[in-house]
Amino acid sequence: MKLRFRPFDLQFAHTWAVSSTIARGGKNTFGAVFTELEDDDGLIGYGETAPSVRYDETPDTVLRFLALVDARRLRFDDIAASMAYLDEVAPDNFAAKAALNVALLDGAAKKAGQPVYDFLKLGFTEGRHLTSFSIGIDRREMIEKKVRAAEEYPVLKIKTGGPDSVLSLRVVREIFPHKRVRADANEAWLTKEQALKEIEALAEFGNIEFIEQPMPAEVPADAWKWLRARSPIPLFADESYRGADDLARCVDCFDGVNVKLVKTGGITGALAALTAARRAGLKTMLGCMAESSLSISAAAHLAELTDYLDLDGNLLITNDPYRGVTTRDGILSFASVEEPFGLRVRPA
Repeated sequence: MKLRFRPFDLQFAHTWAVSSTIARGGKNTFGAVFTELEDDDGLIGYGETAPSVRYDETPDTVLRFLALVDARRLRFDDIAASMAYLDEVAPDNFAAKAALNVALLDGAAKKAGQPVYDFLKLGFTEGRHLTSFSIGIDRREMIEKKVRAAEEYPVLKIKTGGPDSVLSLRVVREIFPHKRVRADANEAWLTKEQALKEIEALAEFGNIEFIEQPMPAEVPADAWKWLRARSPIPLFADESYRGADDLARCVDCFDGVNVKLVKTGGITGALAALTAARRAGLKTMLGCMAESSLSISAAAHLAELTDYLDLDGNLLITNDPYRGVTTRDGILSFASVEEPFGLRVRPA
C-alpha cells in the first residue's frame, strides 16, 4: 500500500466565529489534510480530516502522525487490523486516524463494488436526510445577510454564547418567525445557573429543537443532571461525547449526542459511537467541522443511524476540491453522484 497526504486550506465564504471558553475565535480559513491510499492493483481510497485545536490537534500534528505510518501495514481487506496498527503508532490522534480510516473504508467498499453505506449494511434512503445550515456569530448586519441567504434550508443551526447570546436567534425570528432552529453554545457557559438562564432566554423564541454543549465538557456530571432536569430545551453532547467510550458519563446527562468523524477516528469510530448511543436510548446527530465534500460524503453514509444531521461544512466554503453528496433545500442526496462505489466522491 502507498500513502500520500497533503495539507489544504479550506476558504470560508464568510468569516467564521464561535464563542467558547477556549476562544476559538473568528477565521477565514480552516486547515484540512487529504490522504490517498493506493493498493498494488492501483485502487485508490480517499480520506480527509479537519482537526480541531479543541482536541489539541492541528494539520501539523496530523502530518507528523502520517509521516510515522508504515503504509505496508494498512489493508483494504482488514480495516480492524489496520486501525489496531495505527493505535500502535501513537495513542489518540483521532483526527489523523480519521483521515486514514475514511480512505480505508473508501478503498474497501470500492473493492467490494459497493457504496460505503451498503458495504456497512446501512443503506441510504433518498429524500429523507435533512441537514441544518449553520449561522456563525457575527455583527447584526452580517447575521441578517447570512440568514436571508439561507432561506432554502428548513433548519438553521445558530451559534450562541457570545456577548449577546440571543442576537442571532432574534434575527432569525424577525426574518423567519417559524423556521426550525437548533442552538450550539460551544461550551460557553461556565456554571449550571448561567447555562439555565441563557437557555431559558433562548427558549422564549420558540421552536428550538435542542441546544448543543451549553457547558464545558469538564463540568461534573451532577451539574449536567441538574441542568438537564430543568432545561426547557433538550441537551445534546458534543465535546462531552468524543466516542462510544464516553457513553456512561453522558447517558444520564444529555438527551442526545453529536458524533463527528474527526472526534471518533473516522467512519468506524463514528459507527460505534452512533450505535452505542442509540442502544442507550439517546438521540443521535452527525456533525462536522469545516470540511470538503469528501468528509461530508463520508459522514453521510452513516445517515441511517441518525435522528438529525448537521452536515453543512462543504456549504460554508468556496474552494471545495471534491464533489460528492449534494444538498438541495437541505436534503442530502447521492442520486446525481457519478461515482458508483466507495465514498462516491471524485476530485472537482
